[in-house]
Amino acid sequence: MRFKSARVGGYQVFAVSGVNTISFGIDAAAAAKPGLLGFAVERVDAAADERYVMPGFKVFPSLIPHPDEHTQVSTWDHPVQSFVWDDFTAKPEREYRYLFHPLKGKPKNLDRSAAPVPIDVRTEPLFSTLEHDVFFNRGVASSQAYARRFGNKKPDELPPARRAEALQWLTRELDDAVLRFIGQAKAGDTLLCCFYEFRYEPVARALASAITAGVDVKIIIDAKVNEYTDSKDVFHPSFPRRDNLSLISTVGIPRKRVIRREARPSDIQHNKFMVLLRGARRQPAEVWTGSTNISLGAFSGQTNVGHWLRDAEVAAQYQTYWELLSQDPGGKADDSASASKKANAAFRAAVEAIRGVPDTPDAIPKGVTPVFSPRASLAALDLYVNLVDSAAQASFITLAFGIGQAFREQLKDNTAQSHITFILLEKKDAPNPRSKQTFVAINASNNVYKAWGAYIEDPVYQWARETNARALDLNEHVSYVHSKFLMRDPLGDDPIVVTGSANFSDASTKDNDENMVIIRGNARVADIYFTEFNRLFNHYYFRSVVEDLQAAGRKPDDASLFLAETDGWLGKYEPGTFRAKRLALYTEMQGAVG
Repeated sequence: MRFKSARVGGYQVFAVSGVNTISFGIDAAAAAKPGLLGFAVERVDAAADERYVMPGFKVFPSLIPHPDEHTQVSTWDHPVQSFVWDDFTAKPEREYRYLFHPLKGKPKNLDRSAAPVPIDVRTEPLFSTLEHDVFFNRGVASSQAYARRFGNKKPDELPPARRAEALQWLTRELDDAVLRFIGQAKAGDTLLCCFYEFRYEPVARALASAITAGVDVKIIIDAKVNEYTDSKDVFHPSFPRRDNLSLISTVGIPRKRVIRREARPSDIQHNKFMVLLRGARRQPAEVWTGSTNISLGAFSGQTNVGHWLRDAEVAAQYQTYWELLSQDPGGKADDSASASKKANAAFRAAVEAIRGVPDTPDAIPKGVTPVFSPRASLAALDLYVNLVDSAAQASFITLAFGIGQAFREQLKDNTAQSHITFILLEKKDAPNPRSKQTFVAINASNNVYKAWGAYIEDPVYQWARETNARALDLNEHVSYVHSKFLMRDPLGDDPIVVTGSANFSDASTKDNDENMVIIRGNARVADIYFTEFNRLFNHYYFRSVVEDLQAAGRKPDDASLFLAETDGWLGKYEPGTFRAKRLALYTEMQGAVG
């Protein structure tokens, strides 16, 4: 939801709330800025009978010249020196009052006499009966919070109770949500499942229990034979076939309930969705989709999202897609080249017949538009590229496998005056030495800002050394950013969100089995995705900057690590700067109440 305060003393606060995260923007009149040292932020939680000042991160060097990992401070003494701030500790479906106290004076003699700016905010429920519910895991195993709580140890190195606590902290409620989706199915209902990785035992056991309870459960799994022996004579068994079949056997899911997706062995069955059909008449009702594989690493390690959709028409289209996949369509391993080509063409045509792709962003209808793959053309990918490039104010995208050439070509002619684009990546954007394509760099000169999976390798300022998420052994391939979603103008009056399993790539459009949903005009969905993107981008942006500096043999300077002791920090918000553009997303957003 979107909120705004009254203007007090030349200041006005704007807020966007998700489920666990609230993002704020602060507008300050010119007359209110001289001498401003920042804001103390106070939070009032009436439901918990709590009122306290929020903690700070940076400190005034004259007060604490040598902070370390044990340093803990309050914004009452070490204020927020930013006009954009986030609270990542909110609880679902909770009403809060925040008071932003402008602080002036000197660090050792702060003037707190200015009237605070109050704003009342309400977070979204974790579970609702609305059309959409959205669930993000923590997705930040490389973090100060994990280091403090669990000593940078792998979950398996912790005692059993602490291991469970660590995994729950990392997962948040993402696994609870998928188990609840399964658990709602009653005797006589049907669950049609389609999974790439199926190796997380709690979900497998929940489906086995549903079968026992009389639910008609059918599961398509990726069971392609892709084993190989590498150049070092090391054998690699078929993945995820071996793990998927092993868990199915372990939990006792009957073989007749399982459909092995084995055709088209060079491509992958990359879906992660379920369709709920109600009663003996098998009425399509609800869909579970998103980026989350059914694996421990997907829930507890890399960033992921689960999306619960209550829409009978969309569920019917997913049912049609599932039934097509259940026939294991496409070329088989022993087909001739011509037979395989013909079978694959027929498969793509059948997928496209389920639902067409809008030609342009303007052609996207209000509501939910499913997009299934594989398709014969790149029209769907072209639409996603167009959405990112055509925003009026801002676009956001997560890219687990790098920035595709189509995105580069469209964004390269953007300028500092174009709309602002945020990209969250698994790893730093850099030329691929194996690629024959000319590397097109896109950066701040194109109004594009990037963050990528990174961590604090060496202690810096008060930040302690963090574990590498890869070292936690939760994921083999993608360790940091696995989510696949984009947003166009999420805080405008016509937000568009795209989410699902596809990696915004050629292969995810033309080759792999994939599903996406385009959601237009739903501010609640946009707000949840926006605040969670902020959480992840903010977390990794700082670490990306530190990683860049350390790679260049430099250290962050004091100006970026400490609080300024004068109002000089305001210069970072001069018109045209990154911070000013980001602030404008809040001050110009549509639909705020207050």
